[in-house]
Amino acid sequence: MNDAVLFDEIATADGRRIGVALLNAEKSLNALNLEMIRLLDARLSIWDRDDGIVAVLLRGSGDKAFCAGGDVRAMREAILADDSYPNAFASDFFAREYTLDHRIHCYRKPLLVWGNGIVMGGGLGLMAGASHRVATASTRIAMPEITIGLYPDVGGSWFLQRMPARSGLFLGLTGAPLNARDALLANLADHILPQAGWPLLLDLLQQAAWQAAPAANHELLTALLGELEAGNGDALPDGNLARNLPAIHALLNKGSLAAFDYALRHGSFGDPWLAAAAQSYHAGCPASAALIWETFHRARHLSLAEVFRLELVLSVNFCAAPDFREGVRALLVDKDRQPRWAHPTLASVDDGYVAQHFASPWRPQDHPLATL
Repeated sequence: MNDAVLFDEIATADGRRIGVALLNAEKSLNALNLEMIRLLDARLSIWDRDDGIVAVLLRGSGDKAFCAGGDVRAMREAILADDSYPNAFASDFFAREYTLDHRIHCYRKPLLVWGNGIVMGGGLGLMAGASHRVATASTRIAMPEITIGLYPDVGGSWFLQRMPARSGLFLGLTGAPLNARDALLANLADHILPQAGWPLLLDLLQQAAWQAAPAANHELLTALLGELEAGNGDALPDGNLARNLPAIHALLNKGSLAAFDYALRHGSFGDPWLAAAAQSYHAGCPASAALIWETFHRARHLSLAEVFRLELVLSVNFCAAPDFREGVRALLVDKDRQPRWAHPTLASVDDGYVAQHFASPWRPQDHPLATL
């Protein structure tokens, strides 16, 4: 039996059903592998066509994480084993992952993600597009791809644009973490519920007066979550993002990435969260920083489907470059935290190197995501 993702259907009081999907890889903090992506996408497609399913719930096993990202170690191994371009495993993995993310963004029925604990990388790709995104007191959200020589993908080029004062660009460049209060401000969560509130939520959903029309059920679920949120007695950590928005705004309005880079490397930050973000940027991949900056500006007016098509091109090109393999080695394989970046400084990353990451290996009609 395949148990990478566990599926269940819960009967409601009025004879309808709620689909529940559980990412079942607690030891790896529910990091996504290709099997999990395939299973989840297939079941969401089935539930979307099933008129008896009124809503879908998605959560991770255990208390530590909803999903800590993708299985980048397996990706690195596949790249090292096959130096063809574009790498077949990378192309398939990212295409399937982005298809799943796009499906979630466009899902007709209410789709609730229980974003408890760690929500990073590919996990945020699942959560960001859901119609109802729940955070708890333990939620810790981040897009830390710069630390492994990658960039915020899984739709990051879309949802980072939709944060106040260009804070999304700051989060992409620094990998700075967000808590539950931050997530509301950053438009990455819609409700903060009690951390132990899952059983009560299930009970209330079973008793709810669901309708045939998905639009009515979206409203019903929003109202129900609002009531639960009003009764949340958990102590929540103070938000970091709101306090630092003026500083973030100033840093990102210095006119260039080079000026931002200089300010973070030579500035003095009294706020611990901001100081940690600056340190994370210092340790990150300079080429990733250049690509994150350029992608943020190129993707500004793209549609959601265009964003995922662009990200697939970027992702296979990142996999063909050396920094991703080196970043994963340093952080997750050898764990020496001493990456030897191909371009050790921002000044060494030239415009041509940046531009080649945007060159597609496919003709438009042959792009794996052409039909999104």
